[in-house]
Amino acid sequence: MLSGAMSALITPFKNNKIDEQTYIRLIERQIKYGMQACVPVGTTGESATLSHKEHMQCIEIAVCTCKNKGVKVLAGAGSNCTQEAIELAQFAQKCGADAILCVSPYYNKPTQEGLYQHYKAVANSVEIPLMLYNVPGRTGVNIEPQTAIRLFKDIENIFAIKEANGHMDTIVELNTHAQDLLIFSGDDAINYPILANGGKGVISVTGNLLPDKISKLTEYALYGKLTESKAINNELYDINRVLFCESNPIPIKAAMFIAGLLDTLEYRLPLLQPSRENMRLIENTLQNYEVLK
Repeated sequence: MLSGAMSALITPFKNNKIDEQTYIRLIERQIKYGMQACVPVGTTGESATLSHKEHMQCIEIAVCTCKNKGVKVLAGAGSNCTQEAIELAQFAQKCGADAILCVSPYYNKPTQEGLYQHYKAVANSVEIPLMLYNVPGRTGVNIEPQTAIRLFKDIENIFAIKEANGHMDTIVELNTHAQDLLIFSGDDAINYPILANGGKGVISVTGNLLPDKISKLTEYALYGKLTESKAINNELYDINRVLFCESNPIPIKAAMFIAGLLDTLEYRLPLLQPSRENMRLIENTLQNYEVLK
């Protein structure tokens, strides 16, 4: 079963097309610095502005790059249309992904029963494990703990939740009432607190830039070395904060470009490059960190 450190991968573009060679190189860098899994086409991967063909292309690249290297692929397969989510999940399974990450339906704001039925339909359409993804700040709907627990208890292949609602009481409630549900941090600022309260891993934005630090932070926490894990979490405070000075993934792609990890700095509209002020802020913050190539 999936656990440990993983990054929500950015999607590099060149001339408004997916830069396949850079994508492969970035995934290989994740493997080199100790990440247990890669997560293509989530929020950080600009999935909302990729075509279905591009979405599938990213999953295929990740699966092929990670094959036989001991690194799993947790493929983004979410939509606000249940049938689209099913199609993406089935493609990910066919392609060889180890599990799928399914974001809660955005924009249409379903009820909790609607969320339950959506996830039930997606999970039942595949045999591979499904991780719930709760990020109400982006989707406009919160997967309430009772709904997550109900899904976990009722549906065999729902095994985990990526929590990014920012509330530690949610983590405590989930741990209390569904102790076998695996909880993953979806908020870099509180990676350590979530791990120290029973979390089984992190799905990190910062990990795109500093996979060595995120993998060590997670490893220390999971092996009970909480003092060492907390020290890294504290060390990363400034960069974690600046990487959300504008909407994700605007700052992380800028930081990677400044650090020389990207040849081009491209986004899909409606996302744009950071403001001059925030670009300077990112540059100044990066001076305090060693970015390994």
